[in-house]
Amino acid sequence: MTQLNSQYDCANASTDLPELMSQLEALENGTQEKTKQWQDQVNHLRNQIKFIQNKCDLTQDTE
Repeated sequence: MTQLNSQYDCANASTDLPELMSQLEALENGTQEKTKQWQDQVNHLRNQIKFIQNKCDLTQDTE
């Protein structure tokens, strides 16, 4: 995924959001050790999801 910024094209949200949500789910449900690196990855994905939802005025709940 490309770097998200104020120039993000919301036309990509329909493919980007499911991909990000799938990655987040895989991390959260995986068996890997919950290290700081793991938490950083989870937080990064959550932030990307929230950014797209806010930028594109989407109200889908990801929790």
